[in-house]
Amino acid sequence: MSSAERTDIAVVGGGIAGVSIAYELAATRRVTLLEAEPDLPLHSTARSAATYVPGHGSGPFRALISASGPRFAALADELGTPPLLTPRGVLWVAVDDEGEAAMAAMLAEQAGEPGAPVPLTVAGALEVCPVLHAPRAAAFTAAASDVDAIALHAGYLRGLRRRGATVLRDARVETITRDGAGWRIRAGTHRLTAAEVVDAAGAWTDVVAARAGVPGIGLVPHRRTIAACPVPSLPTGLPMVIDTADRFYFKAEADAVLVSPADETPTEPGDARPDELDVALALDRVRAATTLPLHSVRTAWAGLRSFVPDRAPVVGARPEHPGFHFFAGQGGSGIESAPALAALGAAVVTGAAVPADIAVDPDVVAVTRPGV
Repeated sequence: MSSAERTDIAVVGGGIAGVSIAYELAATRRVTLLEAEPDLPLHSTARSAATYVPGHGSGPFRALISASGPRFAALADELGTPPLLTPRGVLWVAVDDEGEAAMAAMLAEQAGEPGAPVPLTVAGALEVCPVLHAPRAAAFTAAASDVDAIALHAGYLRGLRRRGATVLRDARVETITRDGAGWRIRAGTHRLTAAEVVDAAGAWTDVVAARAGVPGIGLVPHRRTIAACPVPSLPTGLPMVIDTADRFYFKAEADAVLVSPADETPTEPGDARPDELDVALALDRVRAATTLPLHSVRTAWAGLRSFVPDRAPVVGARPEHPGFHFFAGQGGSGIESAPALAALGAAVVTGAAVPADIAVDPDVVAVTRPGV
């Protein structure tokens, strides 16, 4: 891009948040996507367990995830990708008093919602997942699926280009300054002016806001660790298994089992690395709950899940800083909620009506809500 080229909207961040909202915005606006890294996706989007789980997360996320289900199928056709969802149920288990209390609270909170988990007997849980030791209690989300996060991200990128958007890599935002009604941006070797900015930089969202002189949203990145353990002769058709007390989960993948201690360690934005203790905890907790022979680790990695205190997404601008929009706080639900959240975000940014299938009031996710 030559010096001081103009764009309608500059979207900062090339993870799933940035590419999804940029794609939606590019339907009606001239969009430039700025990604700091030379490759994408690189950080959290490329390191996710990538599961679509109806009923997962806070109230706004549950509504967004529900609306995203049909949208995933429509996007596969629209973006020219293979099917983005592969059915795989999620089995919720309680292994102690804390887990039983969490199970009861989860079932009560989600009662009557589309795709809500249904209680299972212990015998039913063992039939669904024969590698388990008998849990205290169990529930099953039948409508869950694996998400092909890489295909989704690549599809959004192709769709962006088809809609005439510009994608700039190695474009780390260094300065954002007001320029009349718009913004002047220096990003690596690139200089551009934009009428509006969308800060979709994941864990770096508040860093980008500070460079624009805009107060942040109190976003805190948390490290999440996953290890892949080779397991010969895995039974087929195993569900993903999640401890309702958030101390472990596991998921079979080819000839390995992905295990996590469900850690959420507050950290600074950066290239997250797994901690050896967290890897060991994951193996110990999953071994204690199953008969799986977890003897070694093939590889381990970590990603960042970023939250504001109420764990709902943050979408929109502060009244005193018009034209600088936040699109952040997706936590562990960024991929499974991406289709609906991007459509909601684009409506907020452009002032359009929220699509009828998305039952989320923009005020509930606004940057002006209490606690942000």
